[in-house]
Amino acid sequence: MEPLLIEIGTEEIPAGYIEPALNAFSEDLLHRLNENRIEHGEARIFGTPRRLAVLVKAVAARQKPRVMEQTGPPERVAFDEGGSLTMAARKFAEKNGISPRQLSVKETDKGRYVVFRKTEPGRSTRSILKELLPDIILAIPFPKTMRWADLSVYFARPIHSLAALLGKQVITCQVGDVKSGRYSFGHRFLHPKKIKLENSADYARALTDAWVIADISRRQAMMEEQMAEAVKAVNGRVLQDAELVKTVTHLVEYPATILGRFDTRFLELPREVLITAMREHQRYFAVVDDKEQVMPYFLAVNNTLARDMTLVGRGHERVLKARLEDARFFYQMDRKSSLEQMTEKLKTVLFQADLGSVYDKVRRVRRVAGHLARYLKIDESMEKHLDRAAWLSKSDLVSLMVNEFPKLQGVMGRIYAQASGEADSVSKAIEEHYRPIASGGRLPQTLVGSMLSISDKIDSICGCFLIGLVPTGASDPYALRRQAIGLLQIILETKLPLSIDWLVDASLTTLNDVQRNISLETAHQQAVAFLMARLSHILEAEGISKDAVAAVMAASENEPVPVVAAKAHSLERLKAEPEFNTLAVGFKRVVNIIRKADPTDTQTADSKNLKADPALFEYEAESMLLKDFHAVSEAVRDNLNKGEMDQAFSAVTTLRQSVDRFFDEVLVMTDDTARRKNRLLLLKQISELFALLADFSRIST
Repeated sequence: MEPLLIEIGTEEIPAGYIEPALNAFSEDLLHRLNENRIEHGEARIFGTPRRLAVLVKAVAARQKPRVMEQTGPPERVAFDEGGSLTMAARKFAEKNGISPRQLSVKETDKGRYVVFRKTEPGRSTRSILKELLPDIILAIPFPKTMRWADLSVYFARPIHSLAALLGKQVITCQVGDVKSGRYSFGHRFLHPKKIKLENSADYARALTDAWVIADISRRQAMMEEQMAEAVKAVNGRVLQDAELVKTVTHLVEYPATILGRFDTRFLELPREVLITAMREHQRYFAVVDDKEQVMPYFLAVNNTLARDMTLVGRGHERVLKARLEDARFFYQMDRKSSLEQMTEKLKTVLFQADLGSVYDKVRRVRRVAGHLARYLKIDESMEKHLDRAAWLSKSDLVSLMVNEFPKLQGVMGRIYAQASGEADSVSKAIEEHYRPIASGGRLPQTLVGSMLSISDKIDSICGCFLIGLVPTGASDPYALRRQAIGLLQIILETKLPLSIDWLVDASLTTLNDVQRNISLETAHQQAVAFLMARLSHILEAEGISKDAVAAVMAASENEPVPVVAAKAHSLERLKAEPEFNTLAVGFKRVVNIIRKADPTDTQTADSKNLKADPALFEYEAESMLLKDFHAVSEAVRDNLNKGEMDQAFSAVTTLRQSVDRFFDEVLVMTDDTARRKNRLLLLKQISELFALLADFSRIST
């Protein structure tokens, strides 16, 4: 058992590609080993901008042998009365290239049959991997790939070397024009020569000697230790930024950290501007004091340990000074325009060809926000703040600062609004209405921000559906799925009593002047279905079973989103009860009978008077069911009005015994027309009560 090393040497791979590629590479390699019956230990991944490597411990030199069993004719056909082999048995042996003496008899489910067992010896691991490795390497997934020279292979970046070792032995193969061997490369500047790998187990040590820290976690720890030590000199600490740490870790092969300084006059810039200017273009880390205030220092992580690191530091300082001068200029120029003036400039910024400019979108969002404010009956002051925030929400998109640093959209709007004297809730809402920016991201923290975010997102969703830009499995250019999930998460978090149906309707009323590709009715149906599907995913991710989600949502299309979620959680808790299956069977039977019944049997001349007549009852079970129904119905409705979902579901379960007794003693579909209709009306009353909670016919039992 020897370690298996596969290292792909390349030109610099983008930082964000490296770990996903390594994980996929490792997983596929182990899968292929298992598939080919090659025993192995655990795998470790190694990666730098110029290499992707997997080291698998304790790999067998040969695959495990395979015992094959071939079944022939039945025993009674294979042997004659004297116990000698028949022609059928001899032909079976001849067909499989074996001696008749190798045949044996085995007891099977179908009786006794003639069989023979053949052991297929295992091939060498090296010969198997010689065939597999090119496909495994070229199957590594990347967001984008490229070709080079006149080759027909694709990879993230051109491949320059391929090391493939099983212990001390080379696995020979070829990818593109690169043949495998036992050579790797050291650091591009500190050790540019080839490294000869005598043994796969020596890989990490050999690279360390060549100024390459191939172990990702070790390289990150080394970098973080250097930064923590550097900031001690100025009594500061590194601003926490896990994403930047990961990115920079994948930009270097050997970290060399420098503490730099910038002029204190740049501290006049907003904190977010300083941090973003350092982070986005230069990948520098900000330094803060114990009060989280930005200090006039930064940390740069180099890929080279230079002879004079002080000189390198001065170079970084000059570069950052230019960036901060630009940011300072942008900030000062932006401040010369009011947010009102910036909003007017949005007329020249296209949102979408059929949906108009960003200015047009702002006007629609403002109207949706107005509908929302009136529907929720918020106070007049808050309604004014919401309207103001909606009007100014996109103003910073035409600012010089956001043009330079797009990630500051919303943030600069909040900063400029604060500087202009806008109300605090208006300023915060301008920033918060973009949230959540990514899956699992922060939600708006204020009510005005939450309502503005909902208004903005529902406008994008309904507008795109109206003009036919429906997300597909391969395309969602306007990130409607993310926006839908964010919108629903905000409603669930704030517990705003908003239904999906109402929201879609409120948004579509602002889109009447849009040149649409489908009718408003079709767009409404599609948008509602889209949002309901996203709500299903959210609830299932919270641990609610698919059938419970489907049961509640089928009966709650016009219910507020928080109510739908509360019902789903209550039903899931009810499903955990030992007697739930018995309960669900009876309830499903009620619903299914009504669903399959002739509609004329559950209708009367007066459509509002759909109640069973006790005078037509024939059995005590009918009377008891009606009596229990009245008591339970009142309790269920009372609990629903109070928002007490668990109690509402608990109350309806008390109908179980009377429902079971009814079905045991009463024939619903009797030939007596009057009694049949009366019994169906009784069951319809009960099914309508169930429908206030869930469609029990969708529950798996």
